[in-house]
Amino acid sequence: MMTAPIRKPSLGPRSFRAKFMIVVGGAVLFDLLVSGGLALWNVQRLSRDATAEVGHGLERASQDYIRSYTDSTAAQVGLLLHQVHSDVKALTGVLQGQIDQPTRNGEIGAAMARAAPDAVTVTFDPKGQWAQNLPGAPSVVSVWGYLLDKDRHPLPQVQTDIETSAVLDLVAPDLLKNGASKLQMYYIGPKERPIFRTAPYTDQAQTFDRLYPGHNSADFWDFFFPGLYESWQKWASDPSLRPVPDNITQTAPYTDAITGKLIVSFFHPLWTADRRSVAGAAGADITLDQLAEIVERVKVAESGFGFLTMSDGNVVAINPAGEKIIGLRSASDATNKGVTGLDRSLRNSSQKEVASLPLDADGVIRHISLNESGENVPYLVVTKQLNATNLWINGPVQREVMSLGIVVPEREIYASLTAARDQISRATNRILIYQILAVLVSMLVVTGAVFVASKRITSGISALAGAAKRIQTKDYSVRVDIPTKDEVGEAGLAFNRMAEEISFHTENLENLVAERTKEIEVAKEEISILNGQLTSENLRLGAELDVARQIQLMVLPRAKELAAIEQLEIAAYMRPADEVGGDYYDILQNGAHLKIGIGDVTGHGLESGVLMLMVQSVARALQEAGETNPSRFLSYLNRTIYKNIERTKIDKHVTLSFLDYDGERLTISGQHEDLIVIRHTGAVERIDTSDLGLPVGLESDISSFIVTREIPFHKGDLIVLHTDGVTEAENPEGELFGIERLCENARRLHGRTAEQVMNGILESLMAYIGTQKIHDDITLVVVRHR
Repeated sequence: MMTAPIRKPSLGPRSFRAKFMIVVGGAVLFDLLVSGGLALWNVQRLSRDATAEVGHGLERASQDYIRSYTDSTAAQVGLLLHQVHSDVKALTGVLQGQIDQPTRNGEIGAAMARAAPDAVTVTFDPKGQWAQNLPGAPSVVSVWGYLLDKDRHPLPQVQTDIETSAVLDLVAPDLLKNGASKLQMYYIGPKERPIFRTAPYTDQAQTFDRLYPGHNSADFWDFFFPGLYESWQKWASDPSLRPVPDNITQTAPYTDAITGKLIVSFFHPLWTADRRSVAGAAGADITLDQLAEIVERVKVAESGFGFLTMSDGNVVAINPAGEKIIGLRSASDATNKGVTGLDRSLRNSSQKEVASLPLDADGVIRHISLNESGENVPYLVVTKQLNATNLWINGPVQREVMSLGIVVPEREIYASLTAARDQISRATNRILIYQILAVLVSMLVVTGAVFVASKRITSGISALAGAAKRIQTKDYSVRVDIPTKDEVGEAGLAFNRMAEEISFHTENLENLVAERTKEIEVAKEEISILNGQLTSENLRLGAELDVARQIQLMVLPRAKELAAIEQLEIAAYMRPADEVGGDYYDILQNGAHLKIGIGDVTGHGLESGVLMLMVQSVARALQEAGETNPSRFLSYLNRTIYKNIERTKIDKHVTLSFLDYDGERLTISGQHEDLIVIRHTGAVERIDTSDLGLPVGLESDISSFIVTREIPFHKGDLIVLHTDGVTEAENPEGELFGIERLCENARRLHGRTAEQVMNGILESLMAYIGTQKIHDDITLVVVRHR
C-alpha cells in the first residue's frame, strides 16, 4: 500500500512544540535563575561574614601589637635606668666601704697621694677664689672658697676627704667604659665639706663661675639641690619615709653646666658608719639623648612615634615630628640658680585631647582625634607606666612614675585590615562576575538544548497528530515513521498497525483509534513533565556543586607557592569522594614563618566543603595578622568556626592539626590523624596527636586542651600528613589500607623527592583500592627537608 507523506510540524505560536519550549524552557530557566541568584547571595553573605571576622581578628591583633610594642619599649627604658642604678650603686659600695673602714680609708688615701699626687693636690685660683687639681688626672676635684684656710689650702678634714675620695679614680673609669653609657660619675662630700670630684676631668669650677655666679660663697647643697640633702637626713632616721623603697634619687631633666646638654642625674646618699647621718653622695649623669634615642627609635606603621613623660605631663623625650603632631612647644630652660628644668608639658598642648590625656591609664588604648591642617585625623594612643622612682625637682624628694606613650594613626595601623577587606571584596566581585557569566552561558546552553530536545521529543508526537488528522479525514493510507525506541516510537508502531486495521475495519475501529490517541496524548504529557522535572533538578544540583567545587579548588595552594619555600619540598594531593570534599589542607607562609595545616570535616559534600572554606579563610587571616603562637592560633580559629557553625546550624566539626616551622623548630598542635616521620636514616616515627587538642567546632573554647609538641626536623627527614580517607580505603575484599601499610610505603620511598614519595604512595593506594568504590575524601601531604 502506498503511504502519503507526513507534513513536518510547524513552529507556530499555538503549536505543541512552541508550548513545550515555553513551558519546559521557562521552568528550567526560572530554576537556573533562582539557583544562580541563591548562589550569588550566598557568596555575598560569605564575603560579608569573612570580612567581619577578618576585621575583628586584625583589629585585635593590631591593638595587641601596639600594646606589646609599648611594653617592650618601656622595658628598654627601664633597663637603661636599671643599668645606671647598678653602676651608681657599685660606686656607692666602694665609697661607703671607705667610710665604714677608717683604717683602709687612710691607707688608700695615703697610697693615692704617693702614686698620683695630681689627684689629691689642688691649686688655688685667685680669680675664682676656689682650689682645683691640675689637668692630667682621671678626675677633677673642686674645693670651694669657704672650705679653704687663710693660706688658701684645704682645711685638714677637707684634705682628708680629697685623698680618700681619690679611690674614685680607680673605679669610675671602668664604670664609665662598661655598663650603661654615662656622661660622668662623681662624689660630693657631706654638707659641711661638699668637695666635688668628677670623672672624667673637665674645667668644672671655671664653668660653674661662668654659669652660676655666687655659688662659690654659698652652701653647695642648698644652692644647687635645695631640699635634697634634708630629705636624705630624714631617711637616715626613718627609712620608711622614702617615697619609693630605694636610695637612688633621680632629678628631673636639666641643662648640664659643663656639657650644655640636657641630662638626668642619679644620686645615692652615703651614710656615716653608724648610719645615722648623711656623709655625702655618689652619682652619675646620663644625657637625655640616651633616653630620647630609645623613644625616638619607636617606629609603628609609617609615622607612629613615642614619647616619654613625667607624671605631671612634662615630656622629656619625643622626636620632632611627634612633637609637632601632638602640639607641644619646643623645649626651653629657665635661668634661675641651681639646676634648671625642662618645660614641655602635655597640659599645654594645642591639641585639646592631648592636653586632657590621662597618664595613669596603664595599657589602655584610647582613640583620639588630632587636628592636622584643618582636618581631624583619628589616632590610637596607649601609655605604659614605668617603675616608680624617687624624684627631686626643687624641694623634698617625692614619688615619680614616668609613662611611655605610643601614638599611631589609625589609618596606618589598620592598613592591613583595609587591605584585607579590599582583597576579599575584589575576590567576591570576581566570583560574582564568574557566576553571572556562568549563569548567562548556562541560559544559552539550556535554551539551545531545549530547542533541540523539543524538536526531538515533539517531532514524533506532531507526526502522530498530523497522521491522526488525516485518519480523521478518512485517509487511511497514512503511516508514520518514528525512529525513536521510546513510548512515542511504540505509539507510532501501534498507530501504523491500527491504520492497517482501520483500512479493513473503518467504521468499527474509529472509536478505538480515538481512545488510543487520547492515551498517547496523556502518556506524552506525563513524559514531558517527568523529563522537565529531571532536567531542572539535574541542572540545579549541578550548578550548586560546580560553584562549591570551583571555590574549593581556588583556595588550594598553587604549585609556585610550594616551590617558593626554600628549605622544604612540599607535595600535596586531594581527591573528594563527591563533587565537593570535606578534607582541608593548606600551606601558609608569612615571612620566615611557615604553617602547614591538615584537617577532615565530618562527612563530605556541600556543607563539609563550606566548613572547609571557613577554616581556610580564618587560618589565612590569622597567619597574615602575624599570630605565630600555635596555641592562640588554634584557639582563635576554633572560636570563630564554632560561632559560624552555630549561625549556619551545620552539624559538623573538624579534626585539625597545624605544623609551625620557623626555619629551625617544627611544632605540632591540634588533634588529627597520626603524624608520620621518616628520618634520613630510614627510621619510622608515628606522632599521636589525640592528646594535642580537641576537634574544632565542638566547644566554644578549647584553649585548655591545646598542647604543642616540638619535633626534630633535619635535612633529609620526611613527614607524611594524611586524612582517614587514606588509611580507611578498602580493597574489593573490604580490607582497610591501614596506617602500617602507609608507613611501610613511606619508608620504602624515603630518600626520593616529596613529589616522588607522594606519587609512589598514591600508586600503591589506588592499586590496593582497585575497582572498589572510594567512600571518603583522600588527602595526602608530603614534606621533605631539603
